[in-house]
Amino acid sequence: MYVTASPSIEDDVIVIPSRKRSIARQATVTIKPGKHLFLEDDPADLIYEVASGVLRLTRIMEDGRRQVIAFGYPGDTVGFPSNGRYHTDCDALVPTTLHVHRRSDLESAKGDPELHLRLLRAALREISGMQDHFMMLGRKSSIEKLASFLTVLSARVGEPLGEYTQIALPMTRADIADFLGLTTETISRTFTQLRKSQIIAIDHVNTVVILKPVALRAIAQGGSD
Repeated sequence: MYVTASPSIEDDVIVIPSRKRSIARQATVTIKPGKHLFLEDDPADLIYEVASGVLRLTRIMEDGRRQVIAFGYPGDTVGFPSNGRYHTDCDALVPTTLHVHRRSDLESAKGDPELHLRLLRAALREISGMQDHFMMLGRKSSIEKLASFLTVLSARVGEPLGEYTQIALPMTRADIADFLGLTTETISRTFTQLRKSQIIAIDHVNTVVILKPVALRAIAQGGSD
């Protein structure tokens, strides 16, 4: 999950009719839930800044298991190339609007210096976010992983609900499990554990209310559960 500041939306919205159709000449695109923005090993000709919505970046490992690499939220940038190609699949979890940039323009003298700097910072944040993700996968217990995930989301996209904070979860429990390196059953049990401890409340399957943010952060940092 990337953590950046949110950009403003200035351009007209254009709907992508097909995941394979070229959109190189459009400044802004919108894709529907379930539609792919790009696929792993596609030529990475375009870089995207998320203006609204949520993206899911995934890879299929050699043994057939899926790994969710990141969730792209407003302010995040996706599509940085690896040897000139995309290194993940990327699809939308909700209607998602993106600003589109040609990689060739960014690599030439014609590029906008301010955009160059913004995307450089985004790339550095992506590296930092990946390092945090690797640490989470390797060093934390299941409850610490989920608490960390909810803590980051609360800070990033949480909305006030009286004295509490509400988080919308457009991803499934299986998505969260594949992001945190756990099973779906473990994620469900851990949600129940946090709920029974009255640290969170679950309004419905896609909405979590943070009741005790200090306790949640303590668990995320390795404190007592």
